[in-house]
Amino acid sequence: MIAYPPSGDHVDQIGALARSDVASQVREYVESFPHAVKLPTNHVELYIVRDFLSREECDALIALIDANRVPSPVVSDDPIPSYRTSETCYLYPGPDAVAVVERKLDALTGLDPRYGEALQGQRYAVGQEFKPHHDFFDTGQAYWQDQAAMGGQRTWSAMTFLNEPEEGGRTNFPTAGVMIAPKAGNLVIWNNMDEYGVPNPGSLHQGMPVAQGVKYVLTKWYRERPWCQ
Repeated sequence: MIAYPPSGDHVDQIGALARSDVASQVREYVESFPHAVKLPTNHVELYIVRDFLSREECDALIALIDANRVPSPVVSDDPIPSYRTSETCYLYPGPDAVAVVERKLDALTGLDPRYGEALQGQRYAVGQEFKPHHDFFDTGQAYWQDQAAMGGQRTWSAMTFLNEPEEGGRTNFPTAGVMIAPKAGNLVIWNNMDEYGVPNPGSLHQGMPVAQGVKYVLTKWYRERPWCQ
């Protein structure tokens, strides 16, 4: 099981080296996972894992999301309501469907489960979207002090499509020139850091508006230290 060495703001260079070292270990796990394919782009380390979840597992997670969804939050000093218009449900340990996907994510990444945030399910109705953004934190904003105490920088993001809307809802990586259509059970995982362990602007991505139907996704973010709320 992979764990990140301790790091702090006063030794950011050491922290970056630690993130880079761990990324090489995560890479080995992901690339050996069944149905994992690395996408050909130099701007972000990005993989698709096909059939990561079964249809039955996806349906069980959708039911949990529908039962407890609320407006999606945005981590920012000055959040813009129109920036992220989906609904969110935090999926904490307990239900069987959550335990199944957590075990699969542990096997996929090799990361110590303590470094993962709580699973977050999102529901996008027609017209809803998440505009271009980065998952890593801006250390120049005031909110960073709270996030640093909660586990530090976000490193890897893992997002699973739980269904397929009738039209729209693709995940776009504009800098990398990659656009991914939702397909139930497929997972997309990417490194928010560059090869040196520094936040990578090339990881910019967006959830494009749904044109017809509804889109459900499940997201897991990993930190550089154990995550605590």
